[in-house]
Amino acid sequence: MKVLVTGVNGQLGHDIVEECQKRNIEAIGVDVKEMDITNVNQVNEVITETKPDAIIHCAAWTAVDKAEDEVEQCRKVNRDGTKHIVDVCEKLDLPLMYFSTDYVFDGQGEEPWDEYDERHPLNVYGKTKYEGELEVERLKKHFIIRISWVFGINGGNFIKTMLRLGKERKEVSVVNDQIGSPTYTYDLARLCVDMIQTKEYGTYHATNEGICSWYEFACEIFKQAKMDVIVHPVDSTQFPTRAIRPKNSRMNKTELDKHGFTRLPSWQDALERYLDTLDQQ
Repeated sequence: MKVLVTGVNGQLGHDIVEECQKRNIEAIGVDVKEMDITNVNQVNEVITETKPDAIIHCAAWTAVDKAEDEVEQCRKVNRDGTKHIVDVCEKLDLPLMYFSTDYVFDGQGEEPWDEYDERHPLNVYGKTKYEGELEVERLKKHFIIRISWVFGINGGNFIKTMLRLGKERKEVSVVNDQIGSPTYTYDLARLCVDMIQTKEYGTYHATNEGICSWYEFACEIFKQAKMDVIVHPVDSTQFPTRAIRPKNSRMNKTELDKHGFTRLPSWQDALERYLDTLDQQ
């Protein structure tokens, strides 16, 4: 099997290519230099020349606050870039795996979101990822994987930020009214490589098991890292951001269970393994 992976320089794209290589699956990783997804001709050319059996589309605009000021640029990547890939997949009859986000929901209430709940995004990033989902849904052979609170080795994330702040100061304040599930790209990559080799198409929620607030996540990071840092829980209003964040990012995993895929390990277990990996580096 040959897989084309977009966004190879990101946390998830990097881990998916590594996971493919471990399994002797040919993975061709591209990023903006090799294939600018906003350039329709380049997308056509690279995919046609590569002749993959499937595409795993990790490339995305993920700067949530910046998107509020650069709406069209964000849309060009998340909607139009995805459309360009979808069009080629349609023409060549290729399966496509697309990564979306809890941000497609409005974040209200306390009930976990089901895979096919109505989508009402709160911010530009969420809207453009929703528009990307609509493009992908045109394909019969598609996987939409919604993820949240992502962390991996390649690139910046909340854990790395907390570890840095913990070295710089003895106290930090972290919001405690946004609830979700951290997602380790190493675990996610293993699931996705399993999935791309099947025909179990559809929409899935895939995060590590368990839920927490960002405050609880930070407390566990310092506890496992054995750092003596006091964490103060605060309301989101204490940290105003350009883009509105959803408060409820709980997501059901009904479709994973229904299609026989194994759920990811607990987020605490994932954090422990991730910190070990960071130490080894």
